[in-house]
Amino acid sequence: MATELHNLTDLVDVNIPDASNMNFGIVVADWNHEITGALLQGAVDTLEQHGALPENIHVKHVPGSFELIYGAQQMSKNDGFDAIIILGSVIRGETPHFDYICQGVTYGIAHLNATQNIPVIYGLLTTNDLQQAKERSGGKLGNKGAECAADAIMMAKF
Repeated sequence: MATELHNLTDLVDVNIPDASNMNFGIVVADWNHEITGALLQGAVDTLEQHGALPENIHVKHVPGSFELIYGAQQMSKNDGFDAIIILGSVIRGETPHFDYICQGVTYGIAHLNATQNIPVIYGLLTTNDLQQAKERSGGKLGNKGAECAADAIMMAKF
């Protein structure tokens, strides 16, 4: 988790295995595209930095964060992926919608990790405002997408 004392990308280059023979699925929500696009770029850059070939990184877009569950579940049916990364951004608003979406996605991805044979990496930003999301998608606190990519490589080798 990013804090003022811990940047998300501090560990991205530490003990990351070679990913040149791995295939990755990424499901990215288009809602809050300014944020999720930056998360996606961080993830792809990190995967390629550690040897993943561009043709082995498969990106699918879904409308919003709640749909990440279905997207990841569908990708998990493909035996060719070593890991799946979900990327989304939910920013707190004036209604309880934030709580329902964050909780639903968290439970859904946890369920996939407990029932599927490949890791699904949780890359959902849950922030109080747009500034916090920007700080965690390439700003002063790093890029959660890059962190998720590093996690995906490590978990694929688990």
